Amino acid sequence: MRVLSGVIVMLFAAVAAGCSDSPGDDGFAGLAKQMGDSEESGFLQPRPGNTLTFPEDWGSHPQHRIEWWYLTANLETPEGKPVGVQWTQFRQALQPRAAETAPPDPGAWPLEAAWMAHGAVSFEGGHWFTEKLARGDVGHAGATAEPFQVWLDDWRLESVPGSADWRLQASGNDWSYDLRLRNTSDVVMHGNEGFSAKSASGEGTMYFSVVDLQIEGTVTLADETLEVSGKGWFDREWSSQFLKAGQQGWDWFALHLAGGEKLMAFRLWEKDDTYLSGSWINANGDVEVLGNEDLTLAAINWRETPQGRIPVAWRLRVPAQEVDLTISAPAGNYWNSGLYRYWESPVSITGSHDGVGYMELTGYSD
Repeated sequence: MRVLSGVIVMLFAAVAAGCSDSPGDDGFAGLAKQMGDSEESGFLQPRPGNTLTFPEDWGSHPQHRIEWWYLTANLETPEGKPVGVQWTQFRQALQPRAAETAPPDPGAWPLEAAWMAHGAVSFEGGHWFTEKLARGDVGHAGATAEPFQVWLDDWRLESVPGSADWRLQASGNDWSYDLRLRNTSDVVMHGNEGFSAKSASGEGTMYFSVVDLQIEGTVTLADETLEVSGKGWFDREWSSQFLKAGQQGWDWFALHLAGGEKLMAFRLWEKDDTYLSGSWINANGDVEVLGNEDLTLAAINWRETPQGRIPVAWRLRVPAQEVDLTISAPAGNYWNSGLYRYWESPVSITGSHDGVGYMELTGYSD
C-alpha cells in the first residue's frame, strides 16, 4: 500500500484537485473538466429515464467514471452526549469496463480504477479524520452487491450473515468505530426515479438513499470507548459527468426531523448562479421531489477557521410543507483535510421542526 501511495495520490490529484487548495473554474474537485468527454471515452452517463436495479446497484459500476457509498450518523452516548460519525468510499475509474466483463487478473497489476475512503468522528468539539487510498482490482479495495460489502484494506461495510443488518468498521489515528446498522425503511430514489439532476442543463447522477438506519455500537477515541446509538443516513451515487463547467462547490444537507420526516437538500453554486434540489420524505415514507422553485437555502452565520471562512448556520424553507428551519453546526472545526478539503459536520435543527442531521460544504477552503 505504501509503495502505491505516490501513484494513487497522482491519480486522485487530477480528480480531487489535490495540487490546489481551491477548486477553481473547472468545477468542484476538477470533475467538470475531466468528465466533459464521458461518452467519447466510453464511460456511460446517467440520464433521465435510467432505472435503478437491486441488488445490483449496491455494487460497483465499472462503466461509470466515479461513484461513492456514504454514511453519516447522529449518535449519542448513554448520557445523551452527541457523537457524529462519517464514512465514505469513492471509486474513480481510469478506463471503463462493461458490467458483464470479468475484472482483470490481479496478477497483471491492472490500473483501471483507484479507490479512496474517508472516516471521521466528531465529539465534544473535537474532529478526527483519516483518508485512505488504494489501487483497484488487486484486492486492496472493492465493492460487491451480493453479498453486500465495500472495503478498503481493513475498513469494511458489509452485510451481517443471516441478517438484514450491516456492520461498519473503520479506524484512524486515535479513533475507531464498530457499528451495527439496521434499515427500517424503503430505499428513497431522488429526482426522476433515481436520476438526480445537478444543473439546469442536465448533468447529473444516479442517486438513492437509505434514510432511516438505526445504529448501535462503539466509538473509541484514544483510550476511551463510548457506547453509542442513534440514527444514520446512507447515500449511494454514481455518474460520469457530475458537474458542469463553472460550478465551484456544493452545500448538502441530510436531516432527520423530530416528527419522523426526512429532508435532503443540496445547492450547487457558481459565481453567478445556483442550482437547488432535494427530497421531502414524510413520516409515512412518501417522497416529494423538490426543485429550485420549491425550496430556499441561505447562509445566515459564518465562522472563521484556519482553513477558510465557512457558513455554519443556514435557513432552509420548503413553503409547501410549512418547513422553516434554522440549521446550525456545533462549536468546533469540522474540516476533512484530505486531498480535497471539505467541511463535514453534524447539525442541530430548530424552527418549525426540531431535529438533527449532517451538513457537507465544499468550495470554501482558502
